Amino acid sequence: MNKKIRNSDTDRLFEAILTLQNIEECYNFFDDLCTVPEIKAMAQRFAVARLLDRNEKYNEIVSETGASTATISRVNRALNYGSDGYALAIQRIAKKEEEGEAT
Repeated sequence: MNKKIRNSDTDRLFEAILTLQNIEECYNFFDDLCTVPEIKAMAQRFAVARLLDRNEKYNEIVSETGASTATISRVNRALNYGSDGYALAIQRIAKKEEEGEAT
């Protein structure tokens, strides 16, 4: 993780997120924490990551998500050179979907 954002406040935020037990609790927490555009932007970036992971083309991702090519490039850079956070989450969701557990 980027050392510029790692501190006790960020640690507490992530600890709080880890206490959430279901999607409804996540909606409630993030509704309190973030603006609607912030939540939508994060959701869009994760959707882009999933599509890039499936080797979708940029123009298809733009069409499906409405993300800019700059956003797609940023997410692609994170997938290729980042901390593997997207990859871990994508793999875990795929596993849940295979097991029939995803919502």
